[in-house]
Amino acid sequence: MDKKQIHRELQFKAMRSSGAGGQHVNKVSSKVELTFNIPASEGLSDREKHRIQLKLKSRLTNEGALVLQCDEARSQHRNKDLVVKRFFEMLKKAVTIPKKRKPTKPTKSSKEKRLRSKKKTSEKKATRKKPDLGK
Repeated sequence: MDKKQIHRELQFKAMRSSGAGGQHVNKVSSKVELTFNIPASEGLSDREKHRIQLKLKSRLTNEGALVLQCDEARSQHRNKDLVVKRFFEMLKKAVTIPKKRKPTKPTKSSKEKRLRSKKKTSEKKATRKKPDLGK
């Protein structure tokens, strides 16, 4: 994954943000939309593209583009930084392959500990019962 190449392939679009903010919101385009075309990217290998398309399937457009928006800050520059940071975190998470889980059995001591705990709880609850007065 070539970060510099990917950064050059990003497309940004600024638009007016919604929500509270009075007249400032109506005249300033602070919301930033990031678009990244995964199939056309030269900064990713074919294996990485395939993995990203599998992992982020629900977030992609029909053309295979990833679109992210950010309007958290009042500044367009701050929103651009935030959306780029979020994009690279998402990409990194999608590309990393998780470690294979090795199934393990519980140890003998952990089984004994669990059974002791169950026995103790059982005895505790048994002492709460009303005594049987020999009926």
